[in-house]
Amino acid sequence: MLSVSKLTGAVVGFLEGLGPGVPVPTPWAEPVLAQIPVVGQQYCAPYAVDLTVANKPISISDGDFAVKSKVLSLRDRRVLVDAAGNTIISMQQKLMSIRKKWEVFKGESTDKKDLLFSTKKSSLIQFKTELDVFLASNTSKKVCDFKIKGSYLERSCSIFLGETSTIIAQMSRKYSVTNVVMGKDAFGVTICSNMDHAFIVALIVILHDINKEKEV
Repeated sequence: MLSVSKLTGAVVGFLEGLGPGVPVPTPWAEPVLAQIPVVGQQYCAPYAVDLTVANKPISISDGDFAVKSKVLSLRDRRVLVDAAGNTIISMQQKLMSIRKKWEVFKGESTDKKDLLFSTKKSSLIQFKTELDVFLASNTSKKVCDFKIKGSYLERSCSIFLGETSTIIAQMSRKYSVTNVVMGKDAFGVTICSNMDHAFIVALIVILHDINKEKEV
């Protein structure tokens, strides 16, 4: 189960439980951003948000929302629901897409007028996954609005603001004695202030699905 627990405030979750000789994730300076409400303004916290995620099989929850799979679907489809079970967004992979294109819509809709954003691989051949993210308002898609670089398999990736070097969220594997003994695969996701954390969770789900065939 891919479960997510949330911590608030400064970046605190990443370094908990680290033992001697365990590599520490490279720190990054949190950028100062205006609110970026991709899914909704209510998901833009005025402080950094830390998520702790445990993997296999995929199922995300952090008290605010959960991710569920749609069964008996011709395409991979996920829905993000709130604590009351109401669907916030729907995510689905486009059929016959060689670049693993995903589209994300408001609520249960799959209508183009309700499109929030889409993602696709930056190139056909990749050693580490790189995804371009386009907001619905970016109809030309000449330049991406966000970019994901990294590897879900290695539990290490960064999400950038467009083609810049500004990191808005970062994922790193978490190490602890409990994880080693219990065989749990856990990693942390830190999201900068004013960034829509429901949007970031959706990107992590898509990254998971694109890379899941590589997992052992």
